[in-house]
Amino acid sequence: MNPPPLPVRKRFPWIPYWIVLALIVLVALAPVGSVVACGLIANAHGCKVDEGSVHPCIINGQDYGQLLYTLGVLGWLMLVTIPGGAFTFAIWLIVLILHRERWRKRFAGGIPPPIPPPLP
Repeated sequence: MNPPPLPVRKRFPWIPYWIVLALIVLVALAPVGSVVACGLIANAHGCKVDEGSVHPCIINGQDYGQLLYTLGVLGWLMLVTIPGGAFTFAIWLIVLILHRERWRKRFAGGIPPPIPPPLP
C-alpha cells in the first residue's frame, strides 16, 4: 500500500508585490528621468535650458526649446512624487509584512511538516 502523498506547500504570491513596488518606484522617480533626459538632449546639441524662459534649441531643423523647457520644469514635480513614493512604499511594506505573517500562520501553521515513515 502506498503512503498518502505529501501536501504541497503553497508559495507566497511575491509577483504582485514586486509589480506594485516597480510601479511605485517608476512613478516616484519619473520627474528625475525627465530632467535627466532634458539635460542629455540639451548637452548633446549645445542648447541652453533653464526654468526662467524657453530658449530656442534647433535639432535637425526643428525647434525643441519648448519641449526641453517642459521636461526641465517637470523636475519640480519630484517635490511631490518622491515624498509620495516614500509614503506609498511604507504602506506597501506594512501590507507586505502583514500579509506574509498571516500567510505563514495560515499555510505553515508554525508546525514543521511531518516526517514520512521510512520505506520498507
